[in-house]
This record gives sequence, structure tokens and C-alpha cells, in this order.
Amino acid sequence: MIYIREASEDEMVALFLKTEIKSTRFRDRILAAIDQLKAKESIVTEPNLASAEENDLRREILSIFRGYGRDAEMFEGYPGDIRWVWVDLSRADLERVRYIDYSYWNELSSHTRLAKVAATNIRKGIEVFGVSNDGFLEGAKDLLKGASFPPMILVANRDSGQLTVLEGHFRLTVYMLEPDHIPQRLRTMVGLVDQEGFDSWNL
Repeated sequence: MIYIREASEDEMVALFLKTEIKSTRFRDRILAAIDQLKAKESIVTEPNLASAEENDLRREILSIFRGYGRDAEMFEGYPGDIRWVWVDLSRADLERVRYIDYSYWNELSSHTRLAKVAATNIRKGIEVFGVSNDGFLEGAKDLLKGASFPPMILVANRDSGQLTVLEGHFRLTVYMLEPDHIPQRLRTMVGLVDQEGFDSWNL
């Protein structure tokens, strides 16, 4: 893992929302939050990090959407002293990144929470909870064709070095389906926390 530069909490929130609004699974929920706050979609799709008003609104959107700032859902136990940075990851780094502790990802990875294991299961045709693997396989085809994906957001235990996905489970799985086509240096946002913070966060 090669350090590039510091990032901010506002940058993390903006990246999280900008990426997930492109997902057919999450788009409607984000749009509903934007509508509830009487904001425009561009606040997510074209974020202006220099605007304090926009940053506050995006935090509210992520709060409605994922529990950010209210100790709920994905952000239950979120530590107050997290440090966000930009890094470049190698293929070896990616192979040890773990999924969030969630039933679907646990089952898909044979309870290892490793995307490398999930990719093997997908290639074997193993499906979980009746959910098709076609999206992963299509994503792998896109990667083979030279597609690039938005940066993932990970969390790192700075004491143990353990890496866990916060946002980007699909992309991590696609990378493991075609590991020879992973960029040599993959730009990624990482939140650094100590052991106590890592343990308290509901990941």
C-alpha cells in the first residue's frame, strides 16, 4: 500500500454517494434522500467540495441513505478519529481485503469474507440466496475490455493492517475474477483506524 495524499471526511462522503448513485440497486434510495432535502441530483453527481453548504447536505443524504452520523446501519459504531487517505494498492493488497460482515458476502465467500474465494465460487456457478452472478461476470468482461472503475473505499486497521471494504464490494469481486487485469497500482481511498475503532465499527 503506497501513500499518495491525505483525504477529508467530506471527500469520502462525496465519493461514496457519487459511486453508489450509479448503482441500479441504490440509485432510487439516494434520489429519494435528495428529494427529501429539496436538493438537486448534481449535488451528488457533480460535488463541489469547496462548498460547506453542499458538504453538509451530502452528509445528510448519506445519513438518510446509510445511517452516517447517527450511529446506524453501515455506520453503526463509526469511530470519531478516523483518518482518510488516498493510497495505491497492489494486487497482493487487494487479495487480502475482506468483505463487510454481511450474510450475502459471507455466503458467497464460503465464510472467509475474501473476494478471491467468492470469485472461485462464482466461476463454479455457485449462487447465493437466489441472486444471479451475471452482474459480476459482465463486470469481468468489461474489465477485460479495458474498462476502469471508480475508486473503492476501504477501512484499514492501522494496528493489524487488516483491510475491509466499506464501498466497492462489486468492484473488488470483479477484480478477483480477472486478477491479471488489475491495474499495477490501483488508486483507493482508505480510512485508517486503531484497533479499538476498528472493533467498535459494525463492519
